[in-house]
Amino acid sequence: MRKIVSLFFCFVIAVIFAAGCQKKSDVIKIGVAGPMTGDQSKMGTDFKNGVSLAVEEWNAKGGVLGKKIEIIIGDDQHDPKQAVSVANKIVNEGAVGIIGHFNSSCSIPASDIYARGNIPMISPGSTNPQFTEKGYKNVFRVCGRDDQQGKVGADFVNSQLKLKKVAVIHDKTTYGQGLADEFKKALGGKVEVVFYGGIVQGDKDFKGVLTSIREKKPELLFFGGIYPEMGLLVRQARELGIKAPFMSGDGSIDPKFVEIAGAEAAEGTYLTFSPDPKNIASAKDFIGKYNAKFGEIGPYSIYAYDAANIMLSAIREANATEGDKVVNKLHTMEFNGAMGKIKFDDKGDVTVAPYVVWVTKDGKFVEQWKP
Repeated sequence: MRKIVSLFFCFVIAVIFAAGCQKKSDVIKIGVAGPMTGDQSKMGTDFKNGVSLAVEEWNAKGGVLGKKIEIIIGDDQHDPKQAVSVANKIVNEGAVGIIGHFNSSCSIPASDIYARGNIPMISPGSTNPQFTEKGYKNVFRVCGRDDQQGKVGADFVNSQLKLKKVAVIHDKTTYGQGLADEFKKALGGKVEVVFYGGIVQGDKDFKGVLTSIREKKPELLFFGGIYPEMGLLVRQARELGIKAPFMSGDGSIDPKFVEIAGAEAAEGTYLTFSPDPKNIASAKDFIGKYNAKFGEIGPYSIYAYDAANIMLSAIREANATEGDKVVNKLHTMEFNGAMGKIKFDDKGDVTVAPYVVWVTKDGKFVEQWKP
């Protein structure tokens, strides 16, 4: 009798185990990583929403390779060490592709983990050049690079504003200092940099450094960093009587910047970013669906959406989830995204990365200048 009971339990366990394996084999997992909590959580939420919308559309059509797609969300809190931990967790949970991370300081160390596992990684928002300069074939980005947007910002200052003196501030991060350095370099000595220095990301009081800058009387203050600090810098500069406009990059062009700075203080702030998707015909369908489900699109919602669609299209075309096969498709295919046609070069950068200059007017962002 004991033998029969024992055999019965063995049979039940075997059935449960087999069912679990079957369930797992019916799902394809995609990782989404970024700052999901904390002061930059708006960007992480935009990532998550964009990917969720893409996955929802694919699953409604049967998924990919006949399997449903499941999202694994990783919160790196824009901390490099946490990003490595998140990368290991996502890999261990069986993700076959990664959409992320947002911050370059997170994407660069996390890319080591994904490269080791030969898992394709597409960042919607990491712009530091070093991200794709490490030689990893599995690393891609659908956004541009800081050497591209830094040059556009500098060209605008030189050719349109025709200024003589600027101050350059950064947040000491891989992204922020990298962008500030690219902007400064692209000025080409045509404009005097009367101040160059860093602040600490996460600090709240910048009046000390702004007081020092005020004495230099710059005609523009450039900031390399993200919207929480940008908003405080602009607001506190106005409180100190600094009237010169600010300029920043893609990390600051978010409604949260205006909210923190205040619409009046933010007025006239210049920002480098890609063209307005509302003026791109191929983005219309995405914007309508996103607005209906999540509300107003964020700066990187559409990039996350395109990144997810590109990843899933490569898996479908490769007819496999193995890293080598998917990576090969990513390097050789041309994709039709919401932002238009996207193709990657040998490094994993997009072959066309348009940047334009925006300006803040009446609390909104408006395209100002196209090079």
